[in-house]
Amino acid sequence: MQANVDAQELAKFSEQAHRWWDPESEFRPLHQINPLRLDWIDEIANLRGKTVLDIGCGGGILSESMARRAAQVTGIDLATKPLGVARLHALEAGVSNLEYREIAAEALAAERPAAYDVVTCMEMLEHVPTPASIVQACSRLVRPGGWVFFSTLNRNAKAFALAIVGAEYLLRMLPRGTHEYARFIRPSELARWARDQGLVVQSSRGMEYNPLAQRYRLSSDTGVNYLVACRKPG
Repeated sequence: MQANVDAQELAKFSEQAHRWWDPESEFRPLHQINPLRLDWIDEIANLRGKTVLDIGCGGGILSESMARRAAQVTGIDLATKPLGVARLHALEAGVSNLEYREIAAEALAAERPAAYDVVTCMEMLEHVPTPASIVQACSRLVRPGGWVFFSTLNRNAKAFALAIVGAEYLLRMLPRGTHEYARFIRPSELARWARDQGLVVQSSRGMEYNPLAQRYRLSSDTGVNYLVACRKPG
């Protein structure tokens, strides 16, 4: 199986791995949005007691927070260094209902089909060559009746202005080159990929940033960052 991965993207995030859990580092936006996305996922899927897979987990910010909500969590990624950071942080924090594996989503789907109640894939689709393949893997991995959650970036002029020009060049919230505009995904494209794999879109939310207050909030505006909740019919 050919890996659906961009070597340059892996190298980029691996170089920054040691700063993953520093809330004042370039990963500050992830720390800031994590409570919002965690509460949204938990409100819809009720994480307690669920078997959860976090695809593209990186250093484990979302994975560990879902484990703290009493879910049994597996985080997967293909970047070795961030996974090492994630394992060490979970060990130091005493979070035991959590494991990490270095494996592609497609490979795990072949190994463990319909094994998870909840599958999350956040801020990851825009970093792989074939995002539709990840959506397919998510559908294979989730059980009938289970939930799949995505978050990514819309592809339009507003997203280019705010997510790249604003966040990377003007506000310097992210390192330059973090995102590539051509890889942004319109909600209609993501919804089509989900439908093609038997997933039903149930809800979507936008995520907005207020530069004055330096805070994020969920909204109905999916023009830039957005989240999608899908369910696999039972």
